[in-house]
Amino acid sequence: MKEMIKLNETSQSQVTEFILMGIINTPELQSPLFAVFFLNYMATAVGNLGLIILTSVDSNLNSPMYFFLRHLAFVDLGYSTAIGPKMLVSFIEEKNVISYHGCMMQLFFFGIFIASELFILSAMAYDRYVAICKPLFYMVIMSDSVCWILVAISYLYGILVCLVVMTETFKSSFCESNIIRNFYCDSLPLLSIACSDTSEADLVIMTFSALNLVSSLLIILISYMLILVAILRMNSSEGRYKAFSTCGSHLTGVVIFYGTLLFMYLQPQSSHSFDTDKMASVFYTLVIPMLNPLIYSLRNKEVKGALKRLFKKSRKLLFKGQCSI
Repeated sequence: MKEMIKLNETSQSQVTEFILMGIINTPELQSPLFAVFFLNYMATAVGNLGLIILTSVDSNLNSPMYFFLRHLAFVDLGYSTAIGPKMLVSFIEEKNVISYHGCMMQLFFFGIFIASELFILSAMAYDRYVAICKPLFYMVIMSDSVCWILVAISYLYGILVCLVVMTETFKSSFCESNIIRNFYCDSLPLLSIACSDTSEADLVIMTFSALNLVSSLLIILISYMLILVAILRMNSSEGRYKAFSTCGSHLTGVVIFYGTLLFMYLQPQSSHSFDTDKMASVFYTLVIPMLNPLIYSLRNKEVKGALKRLFKKSRKLLFKGQCSI
């Protein structure tokens, strides 16, 4: 590793490109891993695009819950696309290079979608709280304008946070090694190879990471505490089960997503292991976006019903087309 880093040192005042180390350096595993992650990305793209289309065209899925689910699928597709295609290149090219500005853009778009997902998940938790605790006022409280405001705040805040993080990261000088010990451009691996003082950038990034995670998670925890109280007060066991089942998919997604991010970003800088972080990054950038469509569709009767209706319509159209021929 030291020899490789020395080979890529530069005497320039600022590097013009970075070399992404990729997921693994074992040559014989490159082809199998390319196939695995190619299928992973295809499943992610098809699953999330399918969920976006399904919740857009089916009139039975026009409630606020599916509005937020559509945007969750959009951000999942967004950050997996910011990472996935470039990561696949690392399996087929000996030297996986990304330009300075390309690295900047990858960090920017990845950051926007990740930060937005945190608060879209929070908005989904608030939506479930209103649906269970204030069912008579649900459509009044969760009006179309309120839903759009919540989503717009998520995106705008994501852009703001990412601009700050990107500015702090690329304000540093990269004049020695240009090797990023990861398969995509992220702030912590970038700051680890900077040749200028990064204490301010580290502080800003860790503060924003903690603030985003804690604030969004606090909204979710408070929402579910109130939901739990409301469920326990219900007299009917069937009502309790129905209320809890509407939250099951969201809870599953929240536990997986936040568990991985808390592990990644709330560790002290001194205890970070890039190999461990890399595996965690693979999970939340590539695996979770693939799992979410499955979590929200296989556990949801309305989504499964919408899929059946869509398949029936497609079959009828195909049958009519064959008859006309």
